[in-house]
Amino acid sequence: MKENDLTANQLTTPSGLAHKLREQLLLRQRVDGDRMMLADDVLAAALDGSRPLNPNERAALASSPLTMRRLRQLSIERARSAHAWQASGGMLRAAATGAALEKLVTDDNHWALHFVQHEDGALWQVILKLAADAPFAPALMREQPMLLVRDGAGAIILQGRLDADGECENAWPFDLSPMAHFQLCGASFAVEAVRA
Repeated sequence: MKENDLTANQLTTPSGLAHKLREQLLLRQRVDGDRMMLADDVLAAALDGSRPLNPNERAALASSPLTMRRLRQLSIERARSAHAWQASGGMLRAAATGAALEKLVTDDNHWALHFVQHEDGALWQVILKLAADAPFAPALMREQPMLLVRDGAGAIILQGRLDADGECENAWPFDLSPMAHFQLCGASFAVEAVRA
């Protein structure tokens, strides 16, 4: 559990209540001449765990209520964006009918479906890849929700969780090649998060 995450039970204990009161006092406090002591990118890196604050930065944060409020706001925005993404859709674009389909990309460019044909030419693998620059990528990598990829007719193409590389892979589940299948099933697909 993170230091600032308090449950209802912890708020009823003396130490939990004291912690919450200290936090509220610090956030309400105004200091003459206070200014932002840390840049947003430093605060964001501390929030996502990619770069912890060093002792000097922690001291600057503790001495600046304005910076502390900004950290809190970034944390709230981050939590909202983590749950904001629900689905992305894409379409089969115009292509030569004889060509093998290698890749489909969602309209928002956050996801790609890669199709790899086995050497014997009869079987296919489908790989879902999350773009590293997707705004919700850190949250999805951390939360690991179940993901579904559906074709335009609603059939499940792929189901699973992302691995450490931001990919999910499975055998192509249909008899037709990917190109032929998408042409018959509405030429579209969607990537969806299954949230409990």
